[in-house]
Amino acid sequence: MTEHTHLESSATAVPFGEFRIARTEEGEAVVVEVAGDVDTTTAPALVQAADEALAEQPPVLVVDLTRVEFLASPGLTALLTIHRNAGTATAVRIVASGRATLRPIQLTGLEESLSLFPTREAALAGS
Repeated sequence: MTEHTHLESSATAVPFGEFRIARTEEGEAVVVEVAGDVDTTTAPALVQAADEALAEQPPVLVVDLTRVEFLASPGLTALLTIHRNAGTATAVRIVASGRATLRPIQLTGLEESLSLFPTREAALAGS
């Protein structure tokens, strides 16, 4: 598992303003789990982590935003960039169900462009 840390992290809770990315493999899928705020300073790290996963050409890349507390417009742009960078080789599935993540995606109309799922399990199953 590769972990990218923006600030010092704790094992459980993500303190306000802290950002963390963890990468795991579940079957043939790669999961990039994001915690904290995705904004101007952290969105590039999300794209970089996803690009590293996409370089392996997995059939599925799940971007799990369950632990994201704030999703700013650069974070939305990062999600679109990840989707574009995947091309046709990898299905990108976004886990977004909380108010902090799903609401900005819906307000901007991006739910039409992104494959959204309410849970990681649903994203892994593709349903």
